[in-house]
Amino acid sequence: MLKCEHMWNPIGIDVTDPRLTWIMDDTRPGARQTAYRVYVSKDSVSLLQKKNMVWDSGKKPSSMNLVIYQGTTLEPFTKYFWTVDQWAKDGTLLPRTQVATFETGMMRMENWTGTWISDRNDINIRPAPYFRKTFTSSRKIRSARAYISAAGLYELFINGKKVGNHRLDPMYTRFDRRNLYVTYDVTNYLLSGKNAIGVLLGNGWYNHQSLAVWDFHNAPWRARPTFCLDVRITYDDGTVEVVNTDNQWKTKLSPIVFNSIYTAEHYDARLEQPGWNTVNFDDSKWNGITLRAAPSQNIVAQVLHPIRNVEEIPAKSINKINDTTYIFDLGQNIAGVSKIRLSGETGTIIRLKHGERLYSNGRVDLSNIDVYHRPKDDKDPFQTDIVILSGRENEDFMPKFNYKGFQYVEVTSNRPIKLNKESLTGYFMHSDVPASGTINTSNPLINKLWWATNNSYLSNLYGYPTDCPQREKNGWTGDGHFAIETGLYNFDGITIYEKWLADHRDEQQPNGVLPDIIPTGGWGYGTANGTDWTSTIAIIPWNIYMFYGDSKLLSDSYGAIKKYVNYINQISPSGLTTWGRGDWVPVKSTSSLEYTSSVYFYVDATILAKAAKLFGHEDDRVYYSNLARKIKDAVNRKYFDANKASYASGTQTELSVALQWGLVPETLKGKVASNLAKRVEADGMHLDVGVLGAKAILNALSDNGQAETAYKLAAQNTYPSWGWWIANGATTLYENWDINAERDISLNHMMFGEIGAWFFKGLGGIKVDEENPGFKNVKLEPNFVSELDYFESAHQGPFGKIVSSWKRNGTSVTYSVFIPANSTANVHFPLLSGQKAYNKGKQIAQDIRIEAGIYEFEIK
Repeated sequence: MLKCEHMWNPIGIDVTDPRLTWIMDDTRPGARQTAYRVYVSKDSVSLLQKKNMVWDSGKKPSSMNLVIYQGTTLEPFTKYFWTVDQWAKDGTLLPRTQVATFETGMMRMENWTGTWISDRNDINIRPAPYFRKTFTSSRKIRSARAYISAAGLYELFINGKKVGNHRLDPMYTRFDRRNLYVTYDVTNYLLSGKNAIGVLLGNGWYNHQSLAVWDFHNAPWRARPTFCLDVRITYDDGTVEVVNTDNQWKTKLSPIVFNSIYTAEHYDARLEQPGWNTVNFDDSKWNGITLRAAPSQNIVAQVLHPIRNVEEIPAKSINKINDTTYIFDLGQNIAGVSKIRLSGETGTIIRLKHGERLYSNGRVDLSNIDVYHRPKDDKDPFQTDIVILSGRENEDFMPKFNYKGFQYVEVTSNRPIKLNKESLTGYFMHSDVPASGTINTSNPLINKLWWATNNSYLSNLYGYPTDCPQREKNGWTGDGHFAIETGLYNFDGITIYEKWLADHRDEQQPNGVLPDIIPTGGWGYGTANGTDWTSTIAIIPWNIYMFYGDSKLLSDSYGAIKKYVNYINQISPSGLTTWGRGDWVPVKSTSSLEYTSSVYFYVDATILAKAAKLFGHEDDRVYYSNLARKIKDAVNRKYFDANKASYASGTQTELSVALQWGLVPETLKGKVASNLAKRVEADGMHLDVGVLGAKAILNALSDNGQAETAYKLAAQNTYPSWGWWIANGATTLYENWDINAERDISLNHMMFGEIGAWFFKGLGGIKVDEENPGFKNVKLEPNFVSELDYFESAHQGPFGKIVSSWKRNGTSVTYSVFIPANSTANVHFPLLSGQKAYNKGKQIAQDIRIEAGIYEFEIK
């Protein structure tokens, strides 16, 4: 499996030195790579013949499986073929891996030939604009690529067909500082002779017409949507023609009479112009366009897993209230859109209200999610699509430039209509990241909770991690780093996080301050955007390095982390800081804001010191190591009672974060963890934490000898607990432990989502090794908790699939392990008093090191 920039055969990359990675295919016990050789060529035949290389790394004695291209300068608009030779541990050359490709895009801003265009309307005009242009291609086409960037959203059509299956392109950025472009292979869309290109533009976050407390309508970049397009055609004779955006394009308003990424989409089918994006359409009554300046001077390739309609979800049931009101239930809470098929008289107005809850009368209840919407009139109802029918039979509608969070859809009309359960379908829409983790257990509640956690994670992955898919859609920084490990254990999300941390660097103020929602139109540079939230700038790059062994994001973010830590140090010279939000949405107990904020200050300084060591910045390593020690000492001096082995007032959160983040003196970890377990027991074996405690508590317990208590918390099914949500029908994670809370009660939030990572760590025991990141060496520290009969976990890491599973057999436990080729593992068996570990009938030590292969151990 060969990847370039963590993507399979990407096209349109801009980097001059792309990263190339591979996985060794060798199933023999102890398999490892002793050497590699990478070949890159412009021609697949030359590659196989090992001739005319643009880069030949030479044979390198190394087990490394991530290298940076170091050949001749890559040319724009060029396809490269590459492969790798690998030598096994016995020195033999393995069979050649497959040939992979990557293709460069613009590479530089000056390679664009098109100009930015828009229609001649202002930001208050509600309908979305169509654009079209025709051209003639008289020769045989060898290949063709479309490069398109937009401020706003777009859909691209060639000869009447939508290009690609992406949704909501391009991804949201700080538009006045960085714009993304997408590359498509359009060879098969073009015809010999006359062709037509069509573009439909949506507002997205660029021209935010909805009013809400986040002030996106006042964003400094706000303008009418605009785009730039180059279609680069290569003919059989080798010549190249570029069809681009210029003053020859025409435009007209579309039937999408309103579109808001935040609220909904309105469509008047009576205004449809069939064939608008085809060759023979009469555009004589269309208008000319206006030329625009580029939104920013930084237009770069969008190389990440795109948003798609990933899963089609048929309606589970329909409730007919009367001839004009129907309620559809998808059976699960999702982020995405609904598609409906309708028939009715011309001018019939249909409203599709999307929500997560129902009133007692069966109607859709939006009261938990429309709380921050501030409409000035009734023309922009929250999460409510509006369709006006043309009168044709079987009219289909699905919004193009919006998504929602919902389980229920209430369809109402101003005239009687007939609908059945098959009339409406839901589409679970999210960044289409490959799955990389699985678990399965003997407890159905745990299985459902893992599934629901992943549903919430994906519901909040739209080119950046969000807090919720309905009420806000904001990139809350805290939610992002609370859930980072859950995301990385379960999904291959590096491309999304690399994009989001670039957003962080775009948003960072010169003094180092970050807003607590990213991207932002200006909201979030307040007084509480402190360490417990905006530590994303350090925590996420560090976790990416831990999970992938790829230090690029950490390196790219190093300067930003340093500015951030320096700012905190400037405003908090004692080592203690009150800059933060605190333990958001706790059950009942509050924790010290200064204590928790200072803990995260310590985390940031520690990561910075480690990064400095990694990159050879010795002066920084010394300085920030000393700073981290100073913060730790200040926290422990004020908040740690060594005699009682307790922190601050002894809440679950306060005890947990000290253990989770390494502030507890080594000799006292056991006592602090024991006190935490006693506190949980005193609280009725239930949680009493907010978001900071929820991130820490399970790890704090299971990593320090209290796995049984951790499992009891994770498997609890009465209030307050994760399982309480599941017991009450949840298919996603909630924003509040109290499902009847009057506020903070979105039913699809990820801020309590660390439990999805804990399953892998606390039960399966699959952990990163800081000294050998990227699972080059795996730390296996399972916990065979007594209330589970079996537990299975697997994670696809950079070297292949890691499997850790165990099954109880009476008083013994069978522990099965698979370590992929080119990787190793340190195994720690959680032996109880009198227990011993065996392999193939022979007793082994409690701690062992193993090579790649399949193992079965017996604990008895």
